[in-house]
Amino acid sequence: MATKDQQITDLLRATVDALGFELWGVEYLSQGRHSILRVYIDAENGITVEDCARVSEQVGSVLDVEDPITGEYTLEVSSPGMDRLLFRLDQYPGFVGETVELRLRSPFEGRRKFKGVLTGIEGEDVVIRVDDHEYLLPHSAIDKARIQPRI
Repeated sequence: MATKDQQITDLLRATVDALGFELWGVEYLSQGRHSILRVYIDAENGITVEDCARVSEQVGSVLDVEDPITGEYTLEVSSPGMDRLLFRLDQYPGFVGETVELRLRSPFEGRRKFKGVLTGIEGEDVVIRVDDHEYLLPHSAIDKARIQPRI
């Protein structure tokens, strides 16, 4: 069964694509009366505030009609930013050599959080080097992955 994030992603992808943007990812944070739906968009030349407003208007209309979320929520449309989240396995190769923070759904070798250098992808696994140890972590086990920007 697809997660709420995946259902919303599937619902919005065509609309975002039609506007000329890439739907980078969707993050739904159910917090009772203060739930948030974050829609991340990207484009080759970057994202402007006007781009976010345009996408927000169109996506908001789709969400109003399809009504995939019960109750009230706040819609936020944003660029992924420098510290971008990685949602799909196909997003990882572009960030090989970068520092990433990963949080797993359940512990692996006694830990859930890993911070290290993304060294590659092997099949469905993400390879990360932490200090002098390489870990092969199944993408399906990753709850959240975020790039650490170089400043």
